Amino acid sequence: MARPREFDEEAVLDAASEQFWTKGYAGTSMDAIAAATGLGKGSLYGAFGGKHQLFLRIFDTYSARIAGAVADELTGPDDGAYARLCAHVRAAAAEIAADRIHRGCLLAKGAAELSEHDPDVTVRSRRTLERIATILADDIRAAQRQGDLDRAADADQLATLVLAVLRGLEALGKAGMDADRLGGVAETAIGLLPASPTRRGGGHPGGWVSGTPDGE
Repeated sequence: MARPREFDEEAVLDAASEQFWTKGYAGTSMDAIAAATGLGKGSLYGAFGGKHQLFLRIFDTYSARIAGAVADELTGPDDGAYARLCAHVRAAAAEIAADRIHRGCLLAKGAAELSEHDPDVTVRSRRTLERIATILADDIRAAQRQGDLDRAADADQLATLVLAVLRGLEALGKAGMDADRLGGVAETAIGLLPASPTRRGGGHPGGWVSGTPDGE
């Protein structure tokens, strides 16, 4: 009969996550995780497997949380879809600018470090990004149905473009770009979303939607 675990599993995972997030996968040893969690390496191996298995569990949890947060921000009635999209892009820029230690996103950090030679991380990263792109596309389609964005535009391509902007903001933030420039990128991206024909005009370049939810 297996003995019950005598530690808080979530607290251990949180402490290990901090190690991976702060120092990266290569820079984190099982000795460091043992020191951070207060568990012996034998207990860590017994409960979570090796370093790679532990990282994947943490990476999966983080990725699910990120995708879930995006869904929470962008899910709702059609008449608020465009405003939700604008708010999401602006909030991302503000959050990145507020990250003074430039730790960034564990999803992006893990993918950048490991995806070249770790197929497990590659698959997980792509699956998470595709889920986020799907959520963005659903919101864009809602804005198209509402008449805020051009129905002739390809929602999936626009979603991928917005995702690329968000990931690019992450990279710029890690490089130390200031809040004003990050915010400017966000506003430019919003301003380039194609307005529906009924909302074009008003002096905007190309007749595209402005950076405000009302297109004014």
